[in-house]
Amino acid sequence: MTGPVAVFGAALRRAERGEPAGLRLLGPDGAAVRRLDPDAWHTGQRPGDGALLARCPDGTVDLGCGPGRLTAALAASGRRVLGVDLSPQAVRYASRHGAPVLRQDLFRPLPGEGTWHGALLADGNIGIGGDPVGLLQRCRRLVGPGGAVLAEVDPPGAGSWSGPVALAGHGRTSTPFAWAFVAADDVAPLAARAALRLTETWTEAGRWFVHLTS
Repeated sequence: MTGPVAVFGAALRRAERGEPAGLRLLGPDGAAVRRLDPDAWHTGQRPGDGALLARCPDGTVDLGCGPGRLTAALAASGRRVLGVDLSPQAVRYASRHGAPVLRQDLFRPLPGEGTWHGALLADGNIGIGGDPVGLLQRCRRLVGPGGAVLAEVDPPGAGSWSGPVALAGHGRTSTPFAWAFVAADDVAPLAARAALRLTETWTEAGRWFVHLTS
């Protein structure tokens, strides 16, 4: 087995070549708990991206930006933005797509700590680290007072969960890493524990999103 960053990077390379790149997120019992589509992250905007991007303020940090479709769109609109991702392959593609991007662990120091106006967690990235409260606390430290945290979540009633998962696809399975799923109807109490408040929930194109304020 190999690390999840390497499995993710290999899928991104397949997507860039126009080859099938789908991945499965495996739970502790080895069963698939989610299917991921790196192809969609390489294309232009996904259905549902428009309203999310419209809510991103000037000065947004895109956490787990992947190949940078949202970061690049924000930069193209003239907004100050920084994409952050741990994958060297993702950072390479994001830069190629015109996104200002940094290869870094989002829990380590980032430029502009406390001065960003918004933090973005799209495509399920509220699950990063397996501790949604800790991740939201990190977002709150990145944005200034009154800053926004915009996150994509699971539909109401889907249930929330955290634990070890692995990435699998194309004959490779990663070592386990911590991840979480957060349902829309569980966000408010989690946000409160991170000293954030839920100010808006919306849905578009079958996707669910929340707007939190510090």
